[in-house]
Amino acid sequence: MHRLNLLLHHLKYLSLAILLLLTSGCNNTVDRLPSTTKDYCGNIIDKPATSLSQQLAPIADKMKEKTGVYLLEQGTEAILTRAWLTEYAEQTIDVQYFIFSTDNIGLIASDYLIQAADRGIRVRILVDDIMIDARGDELLLLDAHENLSIRIYNPLANIGKNLFQKVANLITDFHNFNQRMHNKTFTVDGKVSITGGRNIADEYFGYDHAFNFRDRDVLLIGGEVKAVQRSFDEFWNDSLSVPISQLVPKEYKKPSYQALHQYACDPVNFLPEIRAQIYNMPETIKAIQSGNTLHWLNNIEYVSDKPGKNTQHKFLGGGGLSTQRLIDLVKTAKHSITIQTPYLITTELSQNLFKELIDNGVEIKILTNSIASNDNFDAFNGYQRVRKSLLEIGVEIYEFKPDAQIRRKVMSEEMYRKLDTMPIFTLHAKSMVIDDKITVIATFNLDPRSANLNTESITIIPSTEIAKQVKTGMLIEMQPENAWHTTLDWNPDHLVKTSTQLKVKIRRIIPKSIL
Repeated sequence: MHRLNLLLHHLKYLSLAILLLLTSGCNNTVDRLPSTTKDYCGNIIDKPATSLSQQLAPIADKMKEKTGVYLLEQGTEAILTRAWLTEYAEQTIDVQYFIFSTDNIGLIASDYLIQAADRGIRVRILVDDIMIDARGDELLLLDAHENLSIRIYNPLANIGKNLFQKVANLITDFHNFNQRMHNKTFTVDGKVSITGGRNIADEYFGYDHAFNFRDRDVLLIGGEVKAVQRSFDEFWNDSLSVPISQLVPKEYKKPSYQALHQYACDPVNFLPEIRAQIYNMPETIKAIQSGNTLHWLNNIEYVSDKPGKNTQHKFLGGGGLSTQRLIDLVKTAKHSITIQTPYLITTELSQNLFKELIDNGVEIKILTNSIASNDNFDAFNGYQRVRKSLLEIGVEIYEFKPDAQIRRKVMSEEMYRKLDTMPIFTLHAKSMVIDDKITVIATFNLDPRSANLNTESITIIPSTEIAKQVKTGMLIEMQPENAWHTTLDWNPDHLVKTSTQLKVKIRRIIPKSIL
């Protein structure tokens, strides 16, 4: 708790993105619905009491048979939507992420979920173990809330382990140590879910001052949300998902979260104009429902790997449900495949598949990260090893620029105007458009780790309208102001410092199969 208080004490520089999540504020009530006259901090507002089911009532009949699909392209929009769902949840909030950071976004998001739990909402948080940067006792403090539970997926590397145990697990159980949960879902009341590339951290929403991701999520309403909920429940109940209380055997009596609440209620930190955006979300949702941006489809498909992917298969291979479904989809291509992937490490299987398609007249274009925009030198080294082979078989490759002009789409206008120097931008979206009619929005990177080790999920959207929207954006991001066109004769590797190039090259010793 001392560390949490220190963090809160030093959060005076919070960006506006964090303030978007502060509506949870100082709610000490147990009402399931927001007040009709006051916000969480006691301020008088003109806000009618409502709930998620009431806001979805006009489309309730459609939700029974079809799935509403809405793309979340801009970071601020993605935050607002999560805030809306959390604020108006009536029964359950199920959160599943590879990364749930304890940076600004993560701390305030935690407070927001606590407020939902205070209203009587059952909150379940499932996070992979490998990149947790919170202490076990801090997680246990949140878990001590009677309505909030935290489980850690495959806890071999971090929580509850000392250095000796971590090293021993890595050496003696290398395969299982490398099996991670890369799924990302945010599901409320079993009715609405968000899935896609974003984790919970500043950089995934365009509000980090040094490094930001260009990412993409999809909002699903009704229909296929049932499949997302079933997948979450399967992960939650699997033996690999361990309650934090079993990993950190320490009890808290009457936990207090008041420090978070007080910070959230400070008007210096929570600007009225930002609060207004949250309050106006019900009206925004009405506009989406009545407009042409919410698409109703009856053949949406959500595919998720099973917990413990490949435990019964060969060492670092074997594929999974998401891998096989993607292969089947790619094989159906007749004229074009357009792809965005942060990491591009192809195997002989995928290269042969691409070659066969290109030989049959299918155009394949891929946007990935350049050495200048990449956040993972290990992964970029793997890409360097296969880049020439991909170009030789005819794949068109574009590499994202660290100062891509598309940053206006990544960052909020408030942040864009506020910063004197722009952060580095990197591609994190994992999307594919096939034949201008099928869109895939996924957690899946085009690399061996996603194919064989990490559990992943993909959302398959058969819609020409959505395919046109996503592909148009992809092609814009391949333009010279956003990306370099890499060829057999030229690539942008030389544009970075020699020291950076060397950092990539020394990683040649790492097998591609674990990158």
